This record gives sequence, structure tokens and C-alpha cells, in this order.
Amino acid sequence: MASDEIAECCPRFDPGPWEEKELTWQDKRFVKDRVRSFLHIPLNFGAVMVRNMRKIEAAGAKSNDTIVLCDENSLWGADVYISVPKEIPDSQNVTISGTFVSKVFEGPYQNVRKWIQETKAFVASRGRQIRKLF
Repeated sequence: MASDEIAECCPRFDPGPWEEKELTWQDKRFVKDRVRSFLHIPLNFGAVMVRNMRKIEAAGAKSNDTIVLCDENSLWGADVYISVPKEIPDSQNVTISGTFVSKVFEGPYQNVRKWIQETKAFVASRGRQIRKLF
């Protein structure tokens, strides 16, 4: 690798399959963990992801289409959900069911409030109401 190349852990995100899509899940499996935050800014997100991915890989459950959801339910922390194909030992295993509508945004963190408003308007335009925002 040339010295000016950057090694990446993950493939570049393609928003196409996620932009303005509707997904229906029935008992979709996730590992749930908690990230510490300060005013919604994550402090240990990387460590939480590494810890959980090690457990997932050790269980032979690594997937090429992993989904990560964050529930920003406090100024001081967020619940993180990592999709898995099977139960993972020594982890908090949960399932999520429901119909979900997705929107993709990219840009500075300061735009989150604007994106939430755009998402609410998009969901309303589809005749739906937001019950939970990830």
C-alpha cells in the first residue's frame, strides 16, 4: 500500500438501497449495547463497536449486510443495535419488529435537527407517523 493510501475497515457506504425505503421486520435479531455520550456526542462508540464485533465474529455470526441502529435516548448515552443472524453469547440479544421508513443524510452533526424535521415531513407525506426514531 502506498503511503498516501488510507486503509478502510469497511466498504464505502452506498445510500441508494436505503434512501426513502420501507422495510418490514418481524423479530429481526440485534445485539444491544450502550454508548456513553456528552450532549449526544458519542464518547466510546468505537470501543463499543469493537467489543461487540469481536463477540459476533467469535460466534461465527459476522454478516456482510450488518445494520447498526442508534437510539439517541439521552444527552448522556445512546443504545446501539447491531444486526446479527443468530443469538450471540454474553451479549444482550433483542429482536425488533415493525415497519421502518429510511432516509439518508450526510453532512455536519449540526444539521441533525434539520434532518429530523425533513424525516418527519417525509414520513407524513407517506401517510405514516413516527413512533420511534433511530
